[in-house]
Amino acid sequence: METNTDPSLVRVRMAPAPTGKLHIGTARTTLFNYLFARKNKGVFVLRIEDTDLERSDPEFEKDIIENLRWLGIDWDEGPIADNQEQKLKVKNQKYIGNYGPYRQSKRLSIYTKYLEKLLKEGKAYYCFCPKEELEAKRQYRTSIGQPALYNGKCRSLPKATVKKSLGERKPFTIRFKNPNKKVVFKDLIRGKLEFDSALIGDFVIAKDLATPLYNFAVVIDDFEMKISHVIRGEDHISNTPKQILIQEALGFPQPKFAHLPLILGPDRAKLSKRHGVTSVSEYRKMGYLPGAMINFMAFLGWNPGTEREIFSMNSLIKEFSLERVQKGGSIFNIKRLDYLNGFYIRQKSLNKLTELCIPYLIERVLITPKPELQKAASKIEFLGISGIEFLKSFIVNETKKEIDFDFLKKTTALYQERLKKLSEISELIDFFFKDKLKYPGELLKWKNMTPKDVEISLDKSERVLSKMKPDQWNKENLEKILLKESEKLKAGDRGYLLWPLRVALTGKE
Repeated sequence: METNTDPSLVRVRMAPAPTGKLHIGTARTTLFNYLFARKNKGVFVLRIEDTDLERSDPEFEKDIIENLRWLGIDWDEGPIADNQEQKLKVKNQKYIGNYGPYRQSKRLSIYTKYLEKLLKEGKAYYCFCPKEELEAKRQYRTSIGQPALYNGKCRSLPKATVKKSLGERKPFTIRFKNPNKKVVFKDLIRGKLEFDSALIGDFVIAKDLATPLYNFAVVIDDFEMKISHVIRGEDHISNTPKQILIQEALGFPQPKFAHLPLILGPDRAKLSKRHGVTSVSEYRKMGYLPGAMINFMAFLGWNPGTEREIFSMNSLIKEFSLERVQKGGSIFNIKRLDYLNGFYIRQKSLNKLTELCIPYLIERVLITPKPELQKAASKIEFLGISGIEFLKSFIVNETKKEIDFDFLKKTTALYQERLKKLSEISELIDFFFKDKLKYPGELLKWKNMTPKDVEISLDKSERVLSKMKPDQWNKENLEKILLKESEKLKAGDRGYLLWPLRVALTGKE
């Protein structure tokens, strides 16, 4: 049997199933595979595991591909994304690489070939047991405290019986004939791991000759695509002995395994929807930037061994190693993500930041592109900010005033230092686009102010500001004059003057 890897060449893969949007855990695992491949000058393969036809959806595949590219994670082999065609100078090509197709649904004949091989060699067998019978036996074994293993009823059926059952088109599955042995392998993160395969039983590897299950298909794909390292989440550890048994039965070499720690919620349970947002596209829509997401995910289970917190992708490639991946689960800390995102927002030029914020103002119906630009605006997807620079003139929906890009730049600049995510911009600067502000009168009160105190304070602000000449209306003069006046009131308590004024101007605390 030929070997499936050149020992000097690292080939890793990420194989998401298009049964949901790109999960933050899947994205983190993809990042680690990508960094490992780039660090070792190897090949990164993207493979779509879409054999679950009932749950797989082309829209989920699109979400996975688009968000990986948004994160800056590109693949050497795999499906071609729409925006890759021009870059690669190809048209209507389905994939890149010599080991495709890279969608499992297009590889069914390959799986059939290996299933027939195992059946012919007596290493797998047809199982005709009805589902109801299997479920009843499973429940019984569980009730008496025994592992819910298959009892091997069809393991040694006479060939004539098998042939007759197949001829009668009886429903069947294909089971792997477990040799019941110790399975030992070295995990690159966890060290030596050992399993007793007798506790697994004769497991199903295919629903029929054209429908392989995960543990079988992944073994065939990894061999055929010459994968050298399988880097995945620790929830796959239980699958590894099954896959090793299949590899041995087919005479395949064993790739090196590395199982990453799980991402945990604040309660130390596996991160799930009950902890909040879990998909990359949702974080993207909230206004988190790709650089922040990459930095954040890199530290979910890996540590550079230094105090450094901010890494570019190139820096991560240079520093990354599996030796520094921890064994224990990593806590998802949204405050750290907010901190990182704020940092990356502050690094943006004001022009670029304003462009990134415009879709959020449009979404909140605060502004609308001028009518003659509506057609251009309709072509801009909310998550695809490209093209926003063509929208330079807008109408404020409430006041019907016309504003330009420079006005938006000035309002955005006020909050560049405070933004944690782009979606916050609408709430922070909405008062610039409103005709009348609505807020409770109580909000005008600073500490223990009375309604009369508020009236005196606002009257004082109006008199001071009305005396200023037009050329004095700039930040420095306003700050100097207002702070001086605030010191004269209520024993120098600045809030007595400034709080009511700020609320009157913005409607906010």
